[in-house]
Amino acid sequence: MQSSPSTSSSFAGRLALELLFERHSPWPLITPAPDDEELALVFRAALRAPDHGQLRPWRFVLIRDAARAALGEVFVQAARERDRGDDGERFRLKAMAAPLLIALCAHVESPHKVPESEQLLAVGAAAMNMLNALHLLGYGGFWATGVSSHDARVRAGLGLADDERLLGFLYVGTAKEQAAAPARPDAQDFVREWHG
Repeated sequence: MQSSPSTSSSFAGRLALELLFERHSPWPLITPAPDDEELALVFRAALRAPDHGQLRPWRFVLIRDAARAALGEVFVQAARERDRGDDGERFRLKAMAAPLLIALCAHVESPHKVPESEQLLAVGAAAMNMLNALHLLGYGGFWATGVSSHDARVRAGLGLADDERLLGFLYVGTAKEQAAAPARPDAQDFVREWHG
């Protein structure tokens, strides 16, 4: 007996949800990272994020191979300029902490009828889609911000325009150790129904 298309879709959807329920942010991350074909799928998922006004505010900068060392130098120089007493070397390691980093950037149109907060949220939604896609493809993703994400020197080093914000970095690769997803709180603790 064949199942109906709706039954098959329902089963596939539940299976996908079960996989997503296992998503977490593994650390550390090692090779391999996604190849270009897999990255194309990740970015396709990113562009399915909600986008009020169809502003397409997301911008992504891939940093891999030797470019990671160059980013490490940008991090070090920025840290030294923030604090003359800091040699900044610990920031160099951050650029080498995964085989691939993706700078998450927002091209913000301001003033605009779509509030700036909604433009930033669109990039956040795209980043979550990317994390989910990476997980479904068998990779790990870790979203990190920190002081370098808020440093104008790092923004400049990445070649961002004045109307582009750096919202952090996705560290991407393969989990060094397979671990179960951490326990999450009960969703009901964060949900209430409004009755008017």
